[in-house]
Amino acid sequence: MKIIARIRSDFPTKFGIPRQSGRVEELAACIVFEPEYRVREAVKGLEDFSHIWLLWEFSQSIRESWSPTVRPPRLGGNERMGVFATRSPFRPNPVGLSCVKLEKIDMESKEAPVLIVSGADLMDGTPIYDIKPYLPVADCHPEALGGFATKVEQHFLQVEIPEEWKARIPEDKLSALEGVLREDPRPAYQKNPERIYGMPFAGMDVRFQVKNGILTVCEITEYKNQTKFKIPLTNFLSDDIIINELANTNSLFEIEVSLK
Repeated sequence: MKIIARIRSDFPTKFGIPRQSGRVEELAACIVFEPEYRVREAVKGLEDFSHIWLLWEFSQSIRESWSPTVRPPRLGGNERMGVFATRSPFRPNPVGLSCVKLEKIDMESKEAPVLIVSGADLMDGTPIYDIKPYLPVADCHPEALGGFATKVEQHFLQVEIPEEWKARIPEDKLSALEGVLREDPRPAYQKNPERIYGMPFAGMDVRFQVKNGILTVCEITEYKNQTKFKIPLTNFLSDDIIINELANTNSLFEIEVSLK
């Protein structure tokens, strides 16, 4: 398949990305077409739709092999499910599907047309293979069953950002950041209340800690994209529960290597 566009979002890494699209509606992103498909006529009529489907690639989760079963984080990593009964990125074809809100179509920028969307769950630079309009008459099924996903109680964290750190957050990014943190961006298997986590978001490195259902931001600094060697998890981890947990919770496993 050909890449028709790429998304520009506030997530330079996989850590912190909402587990599903639409979970954090305040997240803004834009879809920029590749030069070959940067044709105004190609989006004619799309402005009449409120939502669109994105067909994209799990570009950071490509593997040479696949497993017929995975352990979904939603089940705490304690139970195996068929890969086709989950949304695990480790699939025979690493393809993702997201429904996002189409806020506007920018026809003025030099890269026009650019699609401005909200609620996306994609890492910055993710390749997009196709875009289709969401059709309520065909795509909405209120009677649909959610399988094991609906059997697990949803929980949200209380987010506290001290004024010292809140002052460092751009005003137009505050609600989106709070929404992401409220979703609990930690990997499902990591619940150590003493651990301090770091999450890059919108040019910031956000450090936080979670205790008794309360997420407290400890520090916010400028995010510096360090050069790292990304090594396949399978080179180090034999327990597939850890591998699938890391993948399904949008975490990174990176090792900094010093060359002498």
